Amino acid sequence: MAELGLNEHHQNEVINYMRFARSKRGLRLKTVDSCFQDLKESRLVEETFTIDEVSEVLSGLQAVVHSEVESELINTAYTNVLLLRQLFSQAEKWYLKLQTDISELENRELLEQIAEFEKAEFTSSNKKPVIETIKPKLVPLNEGGTTELLNKEISRLQEENEKLKSRLKTIETQATNALDEKSKLERALQDLQLDQGNQKDFIKAQDLSDLENTVAALKSEFQKTLNDKTENQKSLEENLATAKHDLLRVQEQLRMAEKELEKKFQQTAAYRNMKEILTKKNDQIKDLRKRLAKYESED
Repeated sequence: MAELGLNEHHQNEVINYMRFARSKRGLRLKTVDSCFQDLKESRLVEETFTIDEVSEVLSGLQAVVHSEVESELINTAYTNVLLLRQLFSQAEKWYLKLQTDISELENRELLEQIAEFEKAEFTSSNKKPVIETIKPKLVPLNEGGTTELLNKEISRLQEENEKLKSRLKTIETQATNALDEKSKLERALQDLQLDQGNQKDFIKAQDLSDLENTVAALKSEFQKTLNDKTENQKSLEENLATAKHDLLRVQEQLRMAEKELEKKFQQTAAYRNMKEILTKKNDQIKDLRKRLAKYESED
């Protein structure tokens, strides 16, 4: 059986609409047939007709058929608009915005699929037995429609809640296993740290003994070095004091030698001549200063 890609409920609604359309189409075809039958019975009573008479008969038939077909097409369009209005009203109740693709209404492939679907549903060989059931009317938008959608949403949420509960149980089991594994690892870590602590204590005792021996050796060596430095310092201080005394003695000898040398120099003839020349020059300078002062006073 051909399918429309809809769920069972919506497909049944489509079938109901197609049944309604087939009924209306059948009535209109019967009306067109009756137009031709009336024409045959009322006008085609003579054996021969003129061209004008035939033209008049066809024109009248054309007008009647045109009116019937136009009325059916208009009625079909209005019916489709009412159907769309119902669907859009229900969608707007839930703040939905439906969209239509007008170009798909002339898609030959889809139209053929609809024809196959209608043929499969309504042909006499494949016609399903009609079950006498009470057909539900369109549920009012402010009552049943909302309740039905809410019930579906509640069912969906309940199913999702059950899935979440199952997932939560799985996660709790995994968390419990992880905590057990963590506890085992912590105990193993504590045991390992205890073993390492005992080893570290033994190693620290050995290191401490070696360190104490090293410190004692360094202390002994430092004391020896300090004693040597003390003796060297004393020797240096004694040598420094002796050098100071020698320096003072040499300085005293040098000063006495300088005095002796000056005394001997003053006793030489050259020193006496130089002294006499300096005395004369000083006298001359004094005389010149007196004269210069006398001339300045006269001016």
